[in-house]
Amino acid sequence: MGFGMMGFFEYLFPLFFFLVFFLTMGVVVASLFRSVRQWKRNNASPVLTVEAQVVSRRTNYHRGSKNHMGHTTYYVTFQVESGDRMELCLSGEEYGMLVEGDRGNLTFQGTRYLGFERK
Repeated sequence: MGFGMMGFFEYLFPLFFFLVFFLTMGVVVASLFRSVRQWKRNNASPVLTVEAQVVSRRTNYHRGSKNHMGHTTYYVTFQVESGDRMELCLSGEEYGMLVEGDRGNLTFQGTRYLGFERK
């Protein structure tokens, strides 16, 4: 008994459909789990204020669907006195206030940007 077109639709298509569905749900659940874990880590981290310099800025534009607008995420890389660098996600308003080369006090908690006071 071979699988013709009818066999594909009767047996393999439902199997393929559920496999893709469960893989997609697994990716969504794993992403949600990572986000919650990072949020908890940030909350458990101390709030630090260090001297830092803005060394680079970048944006990441996520194109929207036909019925939805796109979304831009803003990132700034700071270099602290030890030479270590960290890239933090900022709001568009905060991003617009910073220029490469700015020096000041960076306040953050884990990977969460809390503010930058220019000197």
